[in-house]
Amino acid sequence: MQTNELPSDPIHALSSPSRTASPWEPVRVQRLQNPPGEGSYHCAGSHTLFMALAPRPIYYSQTQDGKIHTGLHRQGDLLITPANMPLLTQWKGNEDCLQIQLTTGWLQTVAQETLGQDSDRLQLLPSFQVRDSQLEAIATMLFTEFQQNPAGTHLYVESLANILAVHLLRQHATTQPRLALFEGGIPQRQLVQVLDYMEAHLDQAIKLADLAQLLDMSQFHFSHVFKQSMGLSPYQYLLQQRMERAKQLLKQTDQRVIDIALECGFASHSHFSKQFRQVTGLTPKAYRAT
Repeated sequence: MQTNELPSDPIHALSSPSRTASPWEPVRVQRLQNPPGEGSYHCAGSHTLFMALAPRPIYYSQTQDGKIHTGLHRQGDLLITPANMPLLTQWKGNEDCLQIQLTTGWLQTVAQETLGQDSDRLQLLPSFQVRDSQLEAIATMLFTEFQQNPAGTHLYVESLANILAVHLLRQHATTQPRLALFEGGIPQRQLVQVLDYMEAHLDQAIKLADLAQLLDMSQFHFSHVFKQSMGLSPYQYLLQQRMERAKQLLKQTDQRVIDIALECGFASHSHFSKQFRQVTGLTPKAYRAT
């Protein structure tokens, strides 16, 4: 596993991450692929989730918080390492795992805004070989997003980071706070305000925080009530609107595809083409020609 913010240590840390997929906060994703070996890990500013990806079980010996855990790790097994906690690990076999770092500041913000909890009182529990289907699903969606779109789609990734933080706080913290949800969706006047904002900023990197701030609520709660109102998540709705604008521009203008991609908020021609084909079954060029 990767050495991070670690002083000199007699244990040799092996690491060859295939991609630093998210260069921006609050979440960073890496895939670690290493030959058999041992390593040490210490990250002061982020909580870390490791998930085994190797299809064949691998033997691990892991030490953190004064405890040692050994055993065969299957695909989907999770290791939770709170911020500023040293981790020592050995593995026999070719390691293939996902490393997700969630900043302490983000977790504190979610605790305060979403759960109404004093963030100083909420601490994650260091845990070995966890089986948690919801956590595994969130980690897999983050991994898939950064494989397909290395720059990261802000609205989608922030939504996943919110869900990840809430789940960790509710299921893997020293105390398990209850989550109060708003019901009934967004009042029509406020919903129109949000939809108008999204339409006016389709060409920009819309952040979940910006949308939630319009209604003065937490990002997690905003995502929940938006889906109640629209039947789609904020990211799904935004993608739908960007696709509709792209279709219109492809049919009614002779703009280059790359220019249309940027005008509709896509980071690149390739990202736009991939998303467009997933939605329509056609490439932008083929759609224009029909």
